[in-house]
Amino acid sequence: MHFNAYGGNGAALAAALVNATDFSTEAVEAMLVEHRMVRTAVTDGQAAELRAWAARLAPVFGEQDQETQIKLVNALLDLTTSKPYVSAHDGREPHLHFFSIDADIVARTRDTTAGGLAMALSFAGGDRLGRCGRQGCATVYVDTSRNGRRRFCSPGCANRVNVAAHRARRLVG
Repeated sequence: MHFNAYGGNGAALAAALVNATDFSTEAVEAMLVEHRMVRTAVTDGQAAELRAWAARLAPVFGEQDQETQIKLVNALLDLTTSKPYVSAHDGREPHLHFFSIDADIVARTRDTTAGGLAMALSFAGGDRLGRCGRQGCATVYVDTSRNGRRRFCSPGCANRVNVAAHRARRLVG
């Protein structure tokens, strides 16, 4: 499944923030660069703000009730300074921007992630914003698979569950 820059990049950045365990300025800056944010320098205080924002993003992933998921995303959007607008800069096709380029990195990250989750929810369905199905794994993901049936964060987690199920069947049989 192909998402546009916000549905994909914003949602992927949201997942990365939720999955992050290191919120040092270096780690946060590297994550923001990886997800194509601009002017990515952060202070310790901004890194702490993004850690708190990650905690607010987390409940959206893996939520099975669509009405609840919509409420969660709308609550995130209410906390942003976002005012979406269309741009066709740098020779690109027209696309939505959710943040002012002049905003600080925390505001731009909040706007981008909330907008990305809203786009992913609206155009691909909330079940694409998943949480790993392996017991004890809390990793979240954006399901970009063609059939939209991803249940695990990685092949490693899927293999662990499948091997355990196979061994359990062999013991019973």
